[in-house]
Amino acid sequence: MLLGQYKTCTILKSKEHQMNYLLQPKKFKSLMADKGSQAIMEKTVTFFEKMGKERLLDDYNKKVWYREFVDFIGKEQIFAKLLTPSQYGGGDPDCRWDTARNSEYSELLAFYGLGYWYCFQVSILGLGPIWMSPNEKAKKKAAELLKKGAIFAFGLSERTHGADIYSTETTLTPVKDGTWVANGEKYYIGNGNEAEMVSTLGKIKDGTDDYTFFVTNYKHKAYELKKNVISHQEYVSNFALHDYPITADDILSRGPHAWDSALNTVNIGKFNIGPASIGVVEHCFYEAITHAANRILYGMRVTDMPHVRKNFMDAWLRLVAMKLYQRRATDYFRNANEKDRRYLLYNPTSKMKVTLQSEDVLNLLWEVIAAKGFEKDTYFHMAAADIRGPSKLEGTVHVNVQLIRKFMKNYFFNPASYAPVAPDFSSKDDLFLFNQGPTKGLGSVQFHDYKPVFEASKQLPNVGIFIQQINLFKEMLEKAGPDKAQDMDPSWSLPLGEMFSIVVYGQLILEQAAFDKVDTDIINQIFDFMVRDFSRFALQIYGMQNTKDDQRAYCREIMLIRSQGDDAQYNKVWQNYVFALNGEYAMNEK
Repeated sequence: MLLGQYKTCTILKSKEHQMNYLLQPKKFKSLMADKGSQAIMEKTVTFFEKMGKERLLDDYNKKVWYREFVDFIGKEQIFAKLLTPSQYGGGDPDCRWDTARNSEYSELLAFYGLGYWYCFQVSILGLGPIWMSPNEKAKKKAAELLKKGAIFAFGLSERTHGADIYSTETTLTPVKDGTWVANGEKYYIGNGNEAEMVSTLGKIKDGTDDYTFFVTNYKHKAYELKKNVISHQEYVSNFALHDYPITADDILSRGPHAWDSALNTVNIGKFNIGPASIGVVEHCFYEAITHAANRILYGMRVTDMPHVRKNFMDAWLRLVAMKLYQRRATDYFRNANEKDRRYLLYNPTSKMKVTLQSEDVLNLLWEVIAAKGFEKDTYFHMAAADIRGPSKLEGTVHVNVQLIRKFMKNYFFNPASYAPVAPDFSSKDDLFLFNQGPTKGLGSVQFHDYKPVFEASKQLPNVGIFIQQINLFKEMLEKAGPDKAQDMDPSWSLPLGEMFSIVVYGQLILEQAAFDKVDTDIINQIFDFMVRDFSRFALQIYGMQNTKDDQRAYCREIMLIRSQGDDAQYNKVWQNYVFALNGEYAMNEK
């Protein structure tokens, strides 16, 4: 999200004040209008800046469980305010489930460390089946536990099957007194070491084989915490249930409702992964640009080297694009309803596209700072170890691309009319997320026409060029689309889905840029790399053995379309926005 915070960067020789599109915690200003939300963000920044970079990195390197952070969020009631729908907030005006606010907080936490965000993320997942449940006792219990500083967990995946729900082996067996006993083992469960409520998925062994969500607790003697399955600061548990007693008060859902709760919870949690990826590489950018701008090699400043400047430009532009997309997607997420489910495309696009872009950004920066990126007293070395994680969470890239492709036909060939969706920072609960309904019928979801959005910016050379690529891609789908074998071949369908995602990505970038009145020079430079990326995936399809001649011809035409360079514009963006971030932020050392 654009958190900001268009704050003044380093003042240039021209005395021109420029906007910083990146999160700068020490100048942070929440997009939320209410004082309660602003206080949450300010207290969090203060917590980490008082901790200091030295302590932050030392805890990370020593893999110290973040006890102090958990105590902090409990004392300040932060998770209670962010993750309790107002109905269960006991009259606290700051309690609500607000996607815009949660996204903002995800970015802020990850800016200081992905592990801290992960504690927040898996609590969101653990609470999903609870807030979706008709079990009022469980909901009230969750609200009370949140007030006490509890964290939560989502007990879905298993060692052998991962998140393949069909193969769930955990069982709930009835006993004569009307209760049940749970048996089974869960694997890769974040917060599983201290979660007061673990929303656990199993099957009922009563002849129905119904899916069910039920609640377990790490303190119970029948809950065996076996190990932390990763070598990290955060805790990702392997736990086993041994005749764990379950009553009606512990049952959250059963049958189709339980199935839908699992997938709909993933929808909710998945959305916060994009902002987290953004936060991580924003911190890296500050560290990298300040290091390079103040280093002299071969008699020149490192940032005066053309290839270095190109890397920073590409990294910064990709970051700004990520933030524009994520912010706009948030509005559609918040305004979703049974008649408007466009978020079902924009959500996996965020999960797939933004996370992969964050990896690209870090790689670009790493090429500049080189060996320094391994040093234990840099934030960068922590980020470099963690940044590959987000693209693997809540469905791999392949899984999300295949999901995205389900919407391609309607997106291009069957648009619908919708009322405009304005930027939404209202202090409201996003309760539709807990009432998303059945998870089937994705192919019927329709979208507003993408073409007017692009046409409104076609005067920008690279947007106009990108439109040419889109038109060729659409024509290829219409006249030379994938056959059944290609459709079923992930190596072929993946780059096709990537190309589609870039179109969706570009549309929402332009929509948000219009709202934020982003400098058109920046937008034109963003679409320079968009054109290049589109061609790159066209090349992948072109080179496939099973690509047909007519498909190859379209890919050739797409690849031959080049972005338009503008040296004066490039240098302006570099000087005014990118190099201006030299020295703009450094975390307190102690």
